[in-house]
Amino acid sequence: MCSRETPETGENSHDVGRLINTLSHQLKRQMCIREEEDSLTTNMQRLVLHYILFQSMKGDIYQKDVEKEFQIRRSTATGTLQILEKNGFIRREPVKQDARLKKLVPTDKAKGVRQHILGNIRYIEELLARGIPEEKLAVCRDVLEKMSENLSVDEKRREEITDHE
Repeated sequence: MCSRETPETGENSHDVGRLINTLSHQLKRQMCIREEEDSLTTNMQRLVLHYILFQSMKGDIYQKDVEKEFQIRRSTATGTLQILEKNGFIRREPVKQDARLKKLVPTDKAKGVRQHILGNIRYIEELLARGIPEEKLAVCRDVLEKMSENLSVDEKRREEITDHE
């Protein structure tokens, strides 16, 4: 499943990136099918809102937390958060100890879709895991986390190189 024969060499070529990309597109399409009735127009908006909804129950959350969680640039996080704010899902509130810092606070409108989002996540997770033994899912999670770590380390290395040029 993660390998295919290449015509040039006749050998198995691991094409993990292509498989992950395909799976990502399928996942986005599936989530859009389940979320048609809400006003969130992109999967990233849904994911960020979900993150804010559930993390804010544990404590304050800030834009830098969103950037770190989703491995996205500041400009991407800013754009996504601006849309969520414009659509009435979040508010940015100043923090007493630092007026420049704004915490992200879900609105009543966002809290109203919490159960819907949670139900959608449960459905998708069940669909993804269907027919796969738990021990294989655990290995899959470990491997995907390591791949993400590898990419993050390489991205930081590349940023350091360009910063020094």
